[in-house]
Amino acid sequence: MTSQKKHPTFGKIMLASSVGALIALAVVGFFKLLLFFGIIGSMSSPKVAPIADNSYLKIDLSKSFLERTPSDLTQMMSNDNTIGFNELLRCIDQAANDKRIKGLYLYMGSCYELSWGKSEELRQALADFEKSGKPVYVYADNYTQPGYFLASIADSIFLNPSGMVEFRGIGAEAIFYKEMLDRLAVKMTLVRPKNNDFKSAGETYTMNHMSESNRKQVREYIASIWDYAVTSIAKSRKLTAEQLNLMADSLSAMLADDALNRHLVDRLCFESDIVATMVQNKGNKKFVSLNDYATTLRPLKSKDRIAVIYAEGEVFAGNGFNTAVYSDKITKAINEAAEDDNIRAIVLRINSPGGQVTASEIMTHAVMEAKKKKPVVVSMSDVAASAGYEISCNANLIVAEPTTITGSIGVFAAIPEIGGTLKRYLGITTDTVMTNANAASLSILRPMSPKALDLMQRNVEDFYKVFVQRVADGRGLEYDYVDSIARGRVWTGRDALKLGLVDSLGGLNDAIRIAAQLAQTTDYRVVDYPENEDLLTELLNRKNGNAGSAKSQTLPNTRPATGQYAPQAGDGVWVGGNVMVEILNRICETRGLQARVEFFLLTD
Repeated sequence: MTSQKKHPTFGKIMLASSVGALIALAVVGFFKLLLFFGIIGSMSSPKVAPIADNSYLKIDLSKSFLERTPSDLTQMMSNDNTIGFNELLRCIDQAANDKRIKGLYLYMGSCYELSWGKSEELRQALADFEKSGKPVYVYADNYTQPGYFLASIADSIFLNPSGMVEFRGIGAEAIFYKEMLDRLAVKMTLVRPKNNDFKSAGETYTMNHMSESNRKQVREYIASIWDYAVTSIAKSRKLTAEQLNLMADSLSAMLADDALNRHLVDRLCFESDIVATMVQNKGNKKFVSLNDYATTLRPLKSKDRIAVIYAEGEVFAGNGFNTAVYSDKITKAINEAAEDDNIRAIVLRINSPGGQVTASEIMTHAVMEAKKKKPVVVSMSDVAASAGYEISCNANLIVAEPTTITGSIGVFAAIPEIGGTLKRYLGITTDTVMTNANAASLSILRPMSPKALDLMQRNVEDFYKVFVQRVADGRGLEYDYVDSIARGRVWTGRDALKLGLVDSLGGLNDAIRIAAQLAQTTDYRVVDYPENEDLLTELLNRKNGNAGSAKSQTLPNTRPATGQYAPQAGDGVWVGGNVMVEILNRICETRGLQARVEFFLLTD
């Protein structure tokens, strides 16, 4: 007799599944309780750290700073600083008048993460701190150029005896993927307004070298940044610009001994030597970490408030969790701040290379509506270009750093066709049935039809005119003049001021003071938007997908050790062996018109 294998009945399967589900729910519930009573309690209500007299505030600049203090969940998942750049500035400002703090100690280690815009803003904060008569010391194993630019304001600059000062001038290296895409049989069509020669972002897919227009604009704005940096360093170190440029040309101040002999640094030593010297000569008893000192910050109890809304990252429609400018999230924050009677003015802090045109338009409209109710001031960080500039241009006033990358008033569409790729490498072919002649004309599996190409050309031309008109209306300029300085061209904050694209040079604190003046208030406190969710709420929202439909297209932000990425569209595309996959993924996911600036590597 042949034996038969018994199969579980439907009832048994359902029972086992139900028991498994209950166990899973119990485990999840227990985990949530632990989070709620343990982690959340400790993170949402941090204890105020005791600050001893004669302390030095130690600021670790070897880790990167987001624009604002990240959420609890982001802090848990990140190796970066757990406070934002905003709180860093507040800590320095408070420390200047704190009798317990005798000075600042900046530690850069072997890696300094801030780029030129934030370095300038921090440099000005240190200059204000030094007015209190308290010293600023800085140490690094190696100084990058933005790092040394910042360090030059300090009273004493210390360098590892085996370290370097990478003082050699700024280079900008664009990366082009055309030949790789050709080998993969990917065909790219770049559509941009006919006069947008400087709108070079899409050229990375369609050329293998810089266009002459792009080369011209890159040369001019890196020269502007370098000229400002050299002038500032020369003043602080009592050198001349000619001396510094000679050092950069000859690489004669990069090695530690050379940097000391040419007065770029004050002492060669190890960090432990600095600590011992401070204890012996300055009388300090301990160092206070930035995170501990941040717990002593207390908001004022003023009824009047200035809302600071942070827009950091590429521009996308919808909502999302990653570091990006999601239109729904930012628009909600702008609307809430505009409707709150206790908020007297809005500061929109922008650090964005731009992105999706439709998302940009939504936020631009929100700014225009908010401006009808209360003053709106824009503070530009490292970059506020393309869509980042459109969002800014209708504010009451725009404040930028001298080294801010801005402008890039223009638009493009990069349209891929990958049908040949699928056939050549995967043996995949396609066939199409259509109800109308152009039903599949925008498919990435086939070439664009002439009618579709004409449609896209009209689309970019029309939006460019809208963009230029928005700038003209917002800045009180003539359309033809804006068109002459637009055309996708990138400017530094220094040049943008001369052209009328921004109103003044300064940082976030300057923008807040200007906003308060416009609102005619002197007694106010600063509130940050969008509000960070607590850990449990953010975990639940991510689990349930309640944050909206937008899919984050932000790629990993890894950087080669030899340089820094300009904070521009495509930042983080360098992912080693996965670069090809990431590029193709980015090409296929980028939909619709784009208003963003080009990605490139700054060798600074």
